[in-house]
Amino acid sequence: MALSTVDLNAQPGHVIRRLHQIAVGIFLQETAAHGITPVQYAALQAVHNQPGLDQRTLARCIALDTSTTAGVVERLQARGWLHRTPDPADRRVRRLQLTPQGQALLQAVVPAMQRAQVRILQPLNDAERAQFMHLLQRLVQENNALSRAPAGASPQPD
Repeated sequence: MALSTVDLNAQPGHVIRRLHQIAVGIFLQETAAHGITPVQYAALQAVHNQPGLDQRTLARCIALDTSTTAGVVERLQARGWLHRTPDPADRRVRRLQLTPQGQALLQAVVPAMQRAQVRILQPLNDAERAQFMHLLQRLVQENNALSRAPAGASPQPD
């Protein structure tokens, strides 16, 4: 039996991977002055949105496995952007807070992150952007349980 030719650009997984590469590239271009990755940004934003959350909750909020999240938290703490404190009720649990430097970084990086989001969707008109985001969110929500690190319900910022 002969192997059939497959058009990679007709495969959703391949195209999503390519879009992810593009999105990361744009994010890194826009935020180069700050030296932050998209995952680090997501972690800082989640801690800002929910001060005092623990690492396990952070992992669910940003859809990472707990060991990867631990490494991210360690790097953020080493850079002086995040502080871990023991939970008084359970000394095994560490509560996360942004440091003043982390708060300043997040405030400084948000405009660059927003520019990156605009650039990613730039090829689409307003109606297409809304439809794309709706469909993208639907795919993520309905396939969440299939992820190796499913996202938990994350609180919405005020």
